[in-house]
Formats: sequence, structure tokens, C-alpha cells
Amino acid sequence: MMPRLLPVLFALAGFPAFARQADWSPTKDTTRGKDLAAIGRTVDVYTHDSRPEWGYAAPQKDTFVVVHPKEDRRNAPLYVVLHSAGHDVMSCVKCTSEVGNHDIYRSPDDFYALYLDCRANKGDWWWGGMHVKDEGLIRKNSGGSPMPVERRVIDCVKWVIQACAIDEDRVYLSGNSMGGSGTLGIGMRHGNVFAAIKANVPAGIEHVSQRMYFPPQSVPKDVTFPDPPVAVDYSAPNDRWSAGHDRFVRAMNDRKYALYFYWGPFGHANNSAQILKINDLINSFDWLSVRRNEAYPVFTNATGNSPLPWPDRLKETAPGQVNAFFRWKNVSDAKDKLEMSLFLVSPDEVKTKIEVPKEASADVTLRRLQNLSVPPGESIQWSFGAAKGEVKADPQGVLTLPQLKISGKAETLTLRR
Repeated sequence: MMPRLLPVLFALAGFPAFARQADWSPTKDTTRGKDLAAIGRTVDVYTHDSRPEWGYAAPQKDTFVVVHPKEDRRNAPLYVVLHSAGHDVMSCVKCTSEVGNHDIYRSPDDFYALYLDCRANKGDWWWGGMHVKDEGLIRKNSGGSPMPVERRVIDCVKWVIQACAIDEDRVYLSGNSMGGSGTLGIGMRHGNVFAAIKANVPAGIEHVSQRMYFPPQSVPKDVTFPDPPVAVDYSAPNDRWSAGHDRFVRAMNDRKYALYFYWGPFGHANNSAQILKINDLINSFDWLSVRRNEAYPVFTNATGNSPLPWPDRLKETAPGQVNAFFRWKNVSDAKDKLEMSLFLVSPDEVKTKIEVPKEASADVTLRRLQNLSVPPGESIQWSFGAAKGEVKADPQGVLTLPQLKISGKAETLTLRR
């Protein structure tokens, strides 16, 4: 099953192609960025005009920063960062020179990193921060249509992919606070761009709820999305911005979207070391190993998940997780057969205060299948250990295997036409 794309008109509005960017080229600003030397990497600062297709009411100037790998390389991965409401692009990059200062902003040394800005022009936020109480913002930015800033983000990412010869299958989106909300809202619907996304204490889940038509909305009949990126979220019930995470987790589960979710009473924190003292799992899943051109499993309705503290146990002090211990490894993905190894992480591999189950059951949905094309309604044979059966693809061509028993011993899930 190849990634499912939006209808043509919808796609043109949200995902401009490289060919359509020939009339738009950011300019390197050699006068800026000298004060970023402390980060110890080559830095390029770019400025650019707005494109009419983005839909801004008036033309504007914007800036983004590209940080090079410590050792230059072609076909490097790309780490994209959306800053919080308290930062702009330059202060965001400066944070990366100091451990403990918004740690999610720091990219691995062998990655390119792209830092975008939404402070230069009044009102041009990521539309993160649409808190449940911000009725005006929600009303202004509701619905599935991307705002101009969202189109700008995607165009800038695509330009950097091309300009820096990035590995297109290893592009990742991250953010803190407002940038975390923007990461969910922009990232989830762009599975054709981002392999995986990670949000540190996102400032609200209304942005992603609107763009993905989460309940009480419903997806219009003429709209489909690419298989979304694998999402990682860590939030705190004692953080007012985390309100509504029960709705978000439920929607992700019901839509069969991949989510690794961690929480604890660490407030609106951005220091990883301090957060790890409360929930030591936040960095346990290697989200930067997920590839856009490989199939992945979605685990839903799983046993072994912690009870959510939202909406009415916000003073809960125990840390918790959803899907934290599930792992997979792709074996083969052919036209008539797919093999994928499923297992639980070993307690020896992930040291945690939270109990690691020896066995857990979950519905397993397969997404981003590369070669095994399954039309809606077609039946496929499957086996997993001693279990086997037949599964029918849903109206979107998605396959879900009910309640597989997964343990620390890897078993191969096989689908065969």
C-alpha cells in the first residue's frame, strides 16, 4: 500500500512541490549568525520573502537557520525545530550550546538542523498554543486548512532538503511548548515529509485536533491523509497547557495512529535531565531511527499501558506511559509478502522505574507499506508465532491484526497475499 495522498486541489494548497519553488529562493545573510559560534558547528542564516501561495494577508520577511553536521556529509538526516513562544529563531539556536536549556532543540552532531522562526511578524505563530480556553484562537484557526505559517514551514523544509542534499526519508520535526503544539499540528498531517515527530510539553492539542479533524469533528469524505509520522509526546498533568490529552490519546488510538506517550508531574519543563528524574522513559524510544520509506506498526488498545491522569486526576504523582515498550524491526516488504519482527523492549535495555511487562496484547495496524499494495476490502493471510488468520483491509486499505500477544521474545508477523 503506497502512502495515501490528499486530493489534488487540497495537496496543491498544502504541499507545494519543488518544481513550483523555482521562483522562490532564500538568500544567505552573511552578516548574521556570528554570535552562534558557541554551538561549535557551521551555521548559515537565510532570509526570504513570502510566497503568494502561502496566503498571507500582506508580504513579510522571514528568517531560518541551517546548522551543519560537525563533519560535512551528503545524504544526512534533517532535524527540524519549532521554537516556543518565549523564543525566536536566533535565541532558539543559542539554547543548543547549553545542556539543560530546551534540550529538544539540540540535533545530533551528524544531522543537519533547520530552525524556523515565527516571531518576526505579528500574529504569525505556529498556531501552537491553541489552548482549550483560547476560544478566539481556536475559532480563528479551526478546520483542516493549513494556515500560511504551516505552508511556509513545509516549503522551507523542502527547500533545505534539496539545497543540502538531505536524505528525504530521514526528516524529523520537533518542538517545545508552542513549538510542540505546532509539531503535532503541522507534523501529523505531513507524513509524506516527516518520518517521525517529537513534542516536548506541547502547548495544547487543539491545533492537531483541528488539522486532523479529531472528534467531535469528522474527516470529510473527500479528504484522506498520508500515513502520518510516528509521534512521540511527553507532557505533564500539572501543566495547564496539557489539558485535553485524554482526547488526543483517544483520537490517536481510535484513528490507529502511532503514538509513544509519556507523562509525570514535571510541569512545563524543557530540561531533559530534570524530566528524566520523574519519567525516565522520555528518550527510550529511538524516534530518529524511523524511516519514511519503511513500514511501521501502530499499537492500539494495548494492555500494559498506565491509566491516564487526564482529565480528573491531574494531581497524580506517578509517571506513566502509553505504548512505551513496543518495538519492531522490518524484515521484508515485497509485493506479495511482508515480514516484520515485533517484540517488547528488554528491562536490561531500558532501565526504568516503571514496570516493564513480560507480555502485552495490542491491536497492530500496519502503515507505510511500501510494496504490499492492499486495495480496500481485500483479504490477506497472516501469521504471528502460533497464531494465524485472515484480515480484511478497511475502506482506506489499512490492515489491523486484533490483539496480538507480544513478549520480550521477538516473533515475526507475516502477511501473505
